[in-house]
Amino acid sequence: MSAKSIKLAPRKITGMNTIGLYTLIRKEVGRFLSVYTQTLIAPVVTMLMFYTVFMLAFGGIKREVGDVSFLNFLAPGLIMMTMAQNAFANTSSSIVISKVQGNIVDVLMPPLSSMELLAGYMAGSIVRGLSVGFVGVIVVALVVGLPIHNIPQILAFAVLGTMMMGLLGIVGGIWSEKFDHIAAFTNFVVTPLTFLSGTFYSIEVLPGLWQNMAHYNPFFYMIDGFRAGFITQADSAPMLGLAVLVGTNIFLMAVAYRMIKTGYKIKS
Repeated sequence: MSAKSIKLAPRKITGMNTIGLYTLIRKEVGRFLSVYTQTLIAPVVTMLMFYTVFMLAFGGIKREVGDVSFLNFLAPGLIMMTMAQNAFANTSSSIVISKVQGNIVDVLMPPLSSMELLAGYMAGSIVRGLSVGFVGVIVVALVVGLPIHNIPQILAFAVLGTMMMGLLGIVGGIWSEKFDHIAAFTNFVVTPLTFLSGTFYSIEVLPGLWQNMAHYNPFFYMIDGFRAGFITQADSAPMLGLAVLVGTNIFLMAVAYRMIKTGYKIKS
């Protein structure tokens, strides 16, 4: 066949662009694995430091929360909090760095739909969050011991929680125009909701008003449901927590999809 008889034409992609989506997910996963000391080891070390400080400061060796020791109560909450923060950091940092460096076009130019871009970023954040959580569970179990009661419940809340934080990272990353903006988003949105989620305490000890307000915080259901999978003790019904997380994820997914679809602050 002669060169003149070959007709070049754009490649037609019907349905989902699986190759492009796989490439984006591989890029997002490879980005944090290439610096695993910062993205996997460092968060677990920080978590252990928090664990030690709170254990000593609040008399964790002898103290009990409900029917379980404070040590077993605290560990799952810290693991989930670390997973959530890293899932958020994965998407938010990826998008902000791409925007600041001007290479966001490398993601927007390929034939990927808005939903495929959303799915790729979201999958990368879930993988990072679950990876940190897996390492965290192993380390805590080896160091102080950790009961495991309901593995399906643990996995369900881990996936939904990291998905929620990944979606929140996409929204925050697209909204932010520079690193100062994402730092403000983290300090005034993510951190307060995380620390007021009952990670370090049972919301049963809060006054009536604050206890009621805690039930409007989706981070509370993320922490509470994940913890209950380990120690069975919970401040809310697990099914209610799952429903809240699913609803929150649907809302954040719609917002993030709309921002990507319209090119909000990512297309000039």
